[in-house]
Order: sequence, then structure tokens, then C-alpha cells
Amino acid sequence: MSSSPQDSKPTDRSRAALERLYALARPRLGVDPRALGAFRIVLGVLLLADLAFLRAPGLVTFYTDDGVFPRSALADAYPTFAAASLHAVSGAAWVQGLLFAIAGVAAACLLAGYRTKLSLGCSLLLLASLFARNPYVVNGGDTILLTLLFLGLFLPLEARWSLGGGRRSDEGRGRGRPVYSLGTAILCVHFVTIYAASAVHKFQSEAWLSGTAVPRIFHLEEYTVLLGPSLAEFGAVLTAINWLWVAMLSVSPFLICYTGRPRTALAAAFVCAHLGMAATMRLGVFPFVMIAGLLLFFPAPVWDRLEGATATVGPAFRHRLPSSIRADRTGEVGRILPDSRPRFPRVRRAARVGSTALLVGAFVAILLWQAASLGIAEDSTPDLDGELSDVSWSFFAPNPPDASSWYAIEATLESGETIDAVDGGDVAFDRPPDAAETYPTTLWHRYGVDMRYAGESQYEPAAAYVCEASDRDLESVTIYHLEQSVDADGPVGDPVVNERITRSC
Repeated sequence: MSSSPQDSKPTDRSRAALERLYALARPRLGVDPRALGAFRIVLGVLLLADLAFLRAPGLVTFYTDDGVFPRSALADAYPTFAAASLHAVSGAAWVQGLLFAIAGVAAACLLAGYRTKLSLGCSLLLLASLFARNPYVVNGGDTILLTLLFLGLFLPLEARWSLGGGRRSDEGRGRGRPVYSLGTAILCVHFVTIYAASAVHKFQSEAWLSGTAVPRIFHLEEYTVLLGPSLAEFGAVLTAINWLWVAMLSVSPFLICYTGRPRTALAAAFVCAHLGMAATMRLGVFPFVMIAGLLLFFPAPVWDRLEGATATVGPAFRHRLPSSIRADRTGEVGRILPDSRPRFPRVRRAARVGSTALLVGAFVAILLWQAASLGIAEDSTPDLDGELSDVSWSFFAPNPPDASSWYAIEATLESGETIDAVDGGDVAFDRPPDAAETYPTTLWHRYGVDMRYAGESQYEPAAAYVCEASDRDLESVTIYHLEQSVDADGPVGDPVVNERITRSC
């Protein structure tokens, strides 16, 4: 029995509608394979830089039992993380160093595109374990990095500029043709929702809507570094930046809606904004993590120009490479690894269904978490002993801090003399010339900010660390937290001194 022409018309119309939707979505939710390659490279660089310059100098201080947050303190404050973290298996410095070295090797392999999925998975697990070992030195930028690593597992990050199979990844695709999949769509939407949710937080804030948030933030001297203190003197400029940033966040959905030059211009504007943050504020890897995500939104013409600009350097470099990994004229790198795809169709199909379910489930969980932070949905996520309460993607919103804070540590010698435990001079309770200098590193700053309202028992390991780290015979130490209100015009009133703990050495 054959169907009539009238019966086929709805099917034809549905097919045509789906084709139009696909044609509309592909350039917006697809990603140029060269952007995926650049994204992978930047993630690898960020992981290496984070380990080498941020985490490794504080390895003993923040990740061992001889530091300010031993495993016993982790178990008391965050029992779930204490049970889950691989870094909490041992409190010895050599074990942490070994894990750091493994993470560094995985990050280097990710950068080079060698065994990309394996190196990416190892990097994700080790970074999550490291963050769980000491949640006090984790910020929103760190958790965004985790989500990008996780979502990267579902993308062909070895598509270009990799040792793992550029040609195989590009089979069937035209040069520069976007990679369009559920993974690319979810990653693009996830990244834009970070900006969009931040915009909603800003519109819930009186400080941001009145133009006083950024001027107030730049008077939090513990955050401002490099060019930040100089910029803090120009209130009108900071007010303009306040409004410009709110406007940019408000139009962030156009990163998906736009294509071509408008999309390029908007992505470039966000890149410039994040470079400005890195040049003025102590924010860790956050600005560079966001720049890594923005690379995905640059369309093919940008990468064509980049390849054209490097064409004169490329051939000379390629001729120095072994023939097995030599890049061809399109900038692709030959595959030097065997095809690791499963040979059994049923296994491949089950793996594909499972990975899709995992990807969608994780994305829905992230969206619900963001909706709960905005007050749109009820937070149905389990309470993990408060582990996630201090990690937010709101970024100084809806209520930016209104007080600058720092610490003073008074040490009493066996002779009865009192000195500053840090520099050996007199203990000062006045506002320091530069509050940022009272925190030696970014990790110290994060730790101090997260601990500022903690109870006495949580300061006990820090006080013990001061006693052990001193090269003088101390009888006792007292840790003070100092806080001074600030507004858009600068400090207000006198510092308030709060004694947190006194401990015998």
C-alpha cells in the first residue's frame, strides 16, 4: 500500500524545517577545528603554569601535613573531600611532589596533543583531587577550568596542531569546516551562560547598577596588583568600566547569536577585557581560563589569517620535524599513534550512549546549580558539608565586598619581647601602604580571604605553622584579622582589629 503525495508533504516540511534549523545552528554552535586545537594548547599551558607558578611554590604550605591545612583539618572541615581526594592519601611532601609531577606530564601531553583523551582525563582527575585537598585556595576560575576540561573530553581536541591524529580528525571535513556536535553545542552554551548568569547577578546589585561597584573593588587593595593601584586613582574611568562591563555581559548571548565579523568583534572585546583584569587584579588563572573558552568563538577567517601570518615561519619549522609528525601545507599534523577506536560496534554504540548521557546530565546539573545561585530554581544538589558554598561564578556580584582586609601576626619571644612574626619588626595595626603585599602569593591571599571569618579552631593549624616556620624561639603567636570599610571613594573609618587565635608554641 503506497502513501499518497499528500501524506508525504508533512514529512517533507518537517525535513526542510530541520535542515533550516541545522543550517542556522551549525555556524553558531559549531567550532573551527583550529580553534579546538588552540583551545587544547592553551588549556595545557594553563595547567602547567598553574602547577609551576601558583601551586608548586605553596606545595608544603597548603598541601601537606606540615602546612596550614593538614589532613586532619581537611577531615574536620570537609569530610567528603577528605575521603575523595587522592592528594589526601598522604600528607608527605614527596607524595604531593610526585602527584604534581604526574599532573605536569599529563598537562604537557595535552598541550602536545599526545594521547589527548587520556592526558585530558588524567589532568581533570588530578586537578579536581588537588582542589579537594585544600578548598580554601580554590576560586571560581578554578572550577570553570574543571568544567572546560570535563567538556573537552567530548570534543576532538586533537583535530589540529596535535601529535595524535590531525589528518584522521579532519577526514571528511573541508578545511576550516566547523566541528558541529552535541559536545560543541553544550560547551558553547555553557560558556555563554557563565557570562549571562553574571549579568543577571549584576542587575540584582545596587552597587553595579549605580556604577560604584568597580571603583569600590579597586579600593580593595589586596586584590589590585601591577597596574591596578594606578588605575584606582581614576574614579571616572572606573565608573565607565563598570557600565561597560555590565553592557558587555548583557550582550554576551550574542556570542552565539552572531556569526562572522560581529561575533569576532565581541569575542575580541571580551579577550581584551580579561587581559585588562589580568593586568590590574590578583585573580589567578581566571582571566586566562575565560580567554581559552573565547577562542572557541573565533570563526574560520580568523584562523585563516593566523595561518597565513605564520606561513613564512611554518615551512622552515616543519622541515625540522621528523617525517612521521611533519605538518602538511594546511597546518595539519600527521597521525603517529594507532587508531584506538573500538573495533566492536556494540561496544562503540554503548560507549557513545553512555558518554552522551553523562554529558547531558552534567550540563543539566551545572545549569540547575547556576539557576539556584540566581534564585530561579531551588537548589536540589546535595549538601556536601558546605564544600561548594565558597565557590561561585558570580564574581563580585550581586554584592561586591565593602571592606578591605589583611592580617597581622604577633609573636612573643621567650624574652617577653613582641615582634611581627613575618618581618621581625614592630606589629602594626594601621592600614598598610599596600594591602596586597601583606599576602606573599595568590594562594596566601585566597586562604586569608576564605579564612577571615573562620572560628578559632580553624586557625589552629595556621598558628602552629607560624610557630614551626619561625627561625626564632617563640613562646606564643597571636593572629589578628584587620578589616576596614571602603566605598567608591576609598577607605572609610579606622581599621577594626579582631583577634582570631593565641597559641603557645
